[in-house]
Formats: sequence, structure tokens, C-alpha cells
Amino acid sequence: MSVDVLIVEDETELAAATAEYLEAAGLTTHHCSTAEAALEYLTRSTARLVLLDVGLPGMNGFTFCRSVRAKASLPILFVSARGGDDDQILALSVGGDDYITKPFSLAVLSAKIRRTLDRGLTTESADFDDGHLRIDDDAGRVWVDGTELRLTAMEDRLLRHLARNRGRVVTKQSIFEHVWGEPFTSDGTLTVHIRRLRAQIEPDPNSPTYIKTVWGRGYLFAGGE
Repeated sequence: MSVDVLIVEDETELAAATAEYLEAAGLTTHHCSTAEAALEYLTRSTARLVLLDVGLPGMNGFTFCRSVRAKASLPILFVSARGGDDDQILALSVGGDDYITKPFSLAVLSAKIRRTLDRGLTTESADFDDGHLRIDDDAGRVWVDGTELRLTAMEDRLLRHLARNRGRVVTKQSIFEHVWGEPFTSDGTLTVHIRRLRAQIEPDPNSPTYIKTVWGRGYLFAGGE
């Protein structure tokens, strides 16, 4: 069985209300009240996106995210009553694609999910291969030195957006609009994703040759130069 959204939430009433709203919007859902049940579900079924609470009984959301990230790159949207910067940065660091603070608007949540699921590709190609880094845009795959990477959905979109504009400075505003689909996302969120990408594709993340910072302007995909 495949669903659009796997809801991992121990608050039963909130999960039911969320599922009802999303299904009325045309999305299929499945609810698990624990991370352990969700992991078991993913061994026999698939989901296009995971809506994940942080404070779950037993295994917490951060540990669940790490476990899923070791095997798959489907989008993971965290939801939590914990709105501190440390929790949000940790969620992104372990592979989350977005972090939504409770209480949230179901309409806004639905729009974020739709945006994540339906975001289309541009007509420009992100294909790239210099022997170290290879990006196959059509296949949706990335390799470093012949080893395929398991990027998160947001990392993948960010890398492709930069690669499609290689040789040109891409402003933060452009990244927010084309990758996150919003006019503004915190600089901290973008910085975490850039750092994670560099750690995976750069020979020396402390001296990047692929994703370069252009101070005061944005980022440049320089193609390893």
C-alpha cells in the first residue's frame, strides 16, 4: 500500500483532524502513533512524505528521522510544540526538510505538503559530471566518486537548483522561492542545508570548490573549480 502522507503523531485527536483535512484535500494518509510502528509500516508500504512529531513515546522523532535517512530520501516535515532554535537546527541536521511549530494552521500545513509533493522541475538541466561529482537530473540520482548519495528531498532540490545555475550567483531569495517555495526562510535553515551538502560532496568541506559562498549575495555552484 502506498500513501501520500504518513502521519507519525501520538496525539490521536490532532492526528485524526490532520488526516481528515488532508484527505478532504485529496491526499491519502496513514497514521502511526509511535516511531516504531511507522518504521514497521515503511518496511511493507511506501509514503511520499512523512509528517513527524518530535516528542513521541519510545523512539523520538529525531532518532526516527536518522533511521529513515539511512535508507530513503522521502521528504520529512517535523511538527512540534518545541519552537526553540536548537530543536529546529537539530531537526534539519538529522535530515528533516522543514519544521512546523504547533499549534499550526491545517490550511498552511496542507499547502506546505502540497508544495513539497508537487514542486516541479525547471526545464534547465542539472546534469553534471566531473569525475568526482555526478548529477543525473533525469534519474534523480547523485554520486560522489562512484558512490551514490542518499540526499534528503530538500538537499536534493537545493543541489539541483544551484547546479542548474552553475557559474551564476544564486541569491538567497531565489533559493527560498525555488527550493522552499516561500519568499523567506531563515538564514539558519539555509546554512544548515548548505553545510550538510558540502559535507557530502566537497573533497574538503572547509574549503569548498563546488558550492561557494559569495558574501552579501548568495551562493555559486562553481563545478569544482
